[in-house]
Amino acid sequence: MALQDLTPQLRTRLSRMERVVGWFVVLATLLLAAGFFYYLYHTAKRKGWFLTKAPYYTYTDTAAGLKVGDPVKLLGSEVGNITIIKPMPPGDVNNVYVEFEIAAPDNYGYLWTEGSKVKISPAGFLGQRELEVTKGKGGYATYLSFPLRDVTLAEAAGLPDLGKWHLAAEIFDAQTNLVFKARKPLSKEVLDRLGSLGLAKVPLLDTREQRKALTVVWNDTAAAYEPFAPTNHYFMLPEETPALTERLERMLAKVEVALPRFLALAGPLSQTATNASSLTSNLNFTILSAQPAISNVIYLTEQLRGRGQLGDWLIPTNLNAELETTLTNANATLVSAHAALTSADTNLTAVLQSLGKSLDELSGITSNLHAQVEANTNILSSMSDAIVHTDGLVQGLKRHWLLRSAFKEKAPASTNAPPQILRSPKDASTR
Repeated sequence: MALQDLTPQLRTRLSRMERVVGWFVVLATLLLAAGFFYYLYHTAKRKGWFLTKAPYYTYTDTAAGLKVGDPVKLLGSEVGNITIIKPMPPGDVNNVYVEFEIAAPDNYGYLWTEGSKVKISPAGFLGQRELEVTKGKGGYATYLSFPLRDVTLAEAAGLPDLGKWHLAAEIFDAQTNLVFKARKPLSKEVLDRLGSLGLAKVPLLDTREQRKALTVVWNDTAAAYEPFAPTNHYFMLPEETPALTERLERMLAKVEVALPRFLALAGPLSQTATNASSLTSNLNFTILSAQPAISNVIYLTEQLRGRGQLGDWLIPTNLNAELETTLTNANATLVSAHAALTSADTNLTAVLQSLGKSLDELSGITSNLHAQVEANTNILSSMSDAIVHTDGLVQGLKRHWLLRSAFKEKAPASTNAPPQILRSPKDASTR
């Protein structure tokens, strides 16, 4: 049906419907575009597209386990990615060129000219490897965002905020002695010293303005900051560790070399074990054979003891008389020693009574400690050990040969029998 065949009312309703559909399509297109741009924004933010990135490069012996896009870590966190991996030309001293980027000043601000290096280490059991940069310990920041200017000394003297302008290079005298390090703030004394060195211009960093993009990169050879360009990236020393599979191959190669030697030693070791077993059997037989000889030695030692045995042959009659006199004097000495020990026993009794009082005081201390132990159970084991050691001390005093008589009860007094007179074997045989 043609549109002109419709009634005016139907044509009016159809026009309204077309306008609604048109607005719906426009709104859906706008929402779709907004969703697409929102997705692009968050993807770019997540991947660091809006962050400032500092490029670095290094060299490796092999590219095994590395690929473009692999993360670069700093202090255990992912801070960048590998951007380029390519082999060096034939004849070059280096094998593989690896370039990577570190995103955000908060990350590449850790990388300094001293202490920072890149570690290429294993990252799994399948030959993967990863790059990790280490935190710097000194020197200068590898990249900066301050403007760089070369000015004469006269211009430098008229700069505003003189202390916020820093030297962008190390300054040496004619004898190549270091006069000023880079990042030294300007001052009148610094300018006077630079003038005495005969310098026409000095490179300066304007720390009053910090830009979002990188402006300068440190040149280790020139010992100065130079303008940053896509071609002058900072070189970072590598510290490469072989892949785990390569290390396993080396270990297996060493095992293959050592295994025949070990197998060659198995025969002598078996023969040594057989000889040791035979030696043990012979040793048992030897011990059994030596038992009669040991019995004879025991019998001979028994013959050396007793009256009329070897002792009578070694000590004649005249020597025996002198020994009797000596033993008599020794007996008198022992009597005096007994009296001294009796006096010492009395003194030790008094000492031990004092010790008993000390033990009573110790008992009071232990009762106080018991209350402390109930309040603090952590010292129970220590106090138990102390009590056990104290009891061991007292028991040791009771068993000591010099003090044990003080702990015995005194026996009733009894008359001492007269000492027996020692006689020689000859006189004993005649009686």
